[in-house]
Amino acid sequence: MTTTDDRPATVPHWIAGAPYRSTDASQSEVVDPATGHVLSSVELGSPAVIDAAVMAAQAASGAWASTPAPVRAATLHRFRALMIDHTEELAAIVTSEQGKTLADARGEVARSVEAVEVAISVVQHLKGEYSDQVSTGIDTYSFRQAIGVCIGITPFNFPIMVPVSMFAAAIACGNTFVLKPSERVPTASVRIAQLLSESGLPDGVFNVVHGDVDAVNALIDHPDVAAVSFVGSTPVAREIYRRSADAGKKVQALGGANNHMVVMPDADLDAAADALASAAYGAAGQRCMAVPVVVAVGSIADDLVARTAQRAAAFTVGPGDDEDSDMGPLISEAAADRVKSALETASSQGASIVVDGRANVPATGYFVGPSLVDNVTVDSDIYQQEVFGPVLSVLRADDLDMALRIVNASPYGNGATIFTTSGVAGRKFSHHVQAGSVGINVPIPVPISWFGFGGWGDSRFGDDGLNYDAYRFYTKAKVVTQRWIEPKSGISPNFVAAKHQ
Repeated sequence: MTTTDDRPATVPHWIAGAPYRSTDASQSEVVDPATGHVLSSVELGSPAVIDAAVMAAQAASGAWASTPAPVRAATLHRFRALMIDHTEELAAIVTSEQGKTLADARGEVARSVEAVEVAISVVQHLKGEYSDQVSTGIDTYSFRQAIGVCIGITPFNFPIMVPVSMFAAAIACGNTFVLKPSERVPTASVRIAQLLSESGLPDGVFNVVHGDVDAVNALIDHPDVAAVSFVGSTPVAREIYRRSADAGKKVQALGGANNHMVVMPDADLDAAADALASAAYGAAGQRCMAVPVVVAVGSIADDLVARTAQRAAAFTVGPGDDEDSDMGPLISEAAADRVKSALETASSQGASIVVDGRANVPATGYFVGPSLVDNVTVDSDIYQQEVFGPVLSVLRADDLDMALRIVNASPYGNGATIFTTSGVAGRKFSHHVQAGSVGINVPIPVPISWFGFGGWGDSRFGDDGLNYDAYRFYTKAKVVTQRWIEPKSGISPNFVAAKHQ
């Protein structure tokens, strides 16, 4: 592989408001998945680097928590403006390291801006409650306080949106933050750190460390870390949840998915096919809310498959920075090989490869085109595993009840959607499907940031999700009962209800 010359040779950490480098750090290559060329390298944080980042966050914690909430919100408001101003730059960084199209990367930045807007409104969420005269001369009130140093461990598929959805809320609530992004896509996080610094965020409030599993474990195990946020695969999410909980930390760990779209016989099949192609193949299927499974109900299955196949075959697959590309590469050669292997196994198990994404793709880079697999059963390997690539599997059901049984038997519960013109079917689906995010005639049911986000089942470990729900996770409640008059009676050792007069 070759190395490009137009980028920094090594992506640094960001600690205490400045780039941070260590002299003895091991490094990992950052590769353009559209070409296989090495873009740069990234330092992998040693225990000393991890400790330096947490210590910087801890040192900044007290002053930032004491900063008035409107001042914290104003800082994020300036950051929001800078993100908008730098949209094209940020999108280009994402495309170069992650591979998604520029249009998709711009959308990621836009959703990140939305997450910041929700965080700016945090003053409303922190105001607490007050009850006057709960007993004679006694009032009770509550408020929420910052919890301290928080960490975020984020995946490769959303290098900006997932980190922002974590740290914006955490910082708005008065916490400090250490981000550990995927080492495959490190540059966006450092650029975000620079923009936060330009926004006036005090040094040490936001830090970035790069690394592998050793860095993750060092962060989780650090005694000064109060809360852990994670997005990634289910096996890792489960382990991070266990390890963090055992250490007594607050933890939210969002795992994998196998989202389903149910298409009813009364649905607009062209609209459903458009939605399936968009949801299954956008970002090369590398979204936790992608739709890798469609359940066709009744007699429409063959027609739906034919219409979806036409759309899949029409996709233009190529580098993400080519405006004509509808879909870019997968993140790595290993990811592409995994998808190709899943297709091979599906064929050997009796499924029909209607559109084969292994053909007619660019010769260089980690490309697999849109793939459509029919006659898949619930015990097929391609259904049981999370392929996390541009593969759509077709299952068939006799009616809505059977479709719901298929969906609800999945251990994952991230999202599910239905296409129908029947309000009765839509309402039944929304009430009985076992998923955290539900769509009705919407292909990817990711709610706007003013609602909470997080799945059910093996898609989430922990109680609180991201976006609107995050302020509860990143704070702890305190209830104060106060009395400002002289007591009317002496010692009372009995535990009894207060006497109301």
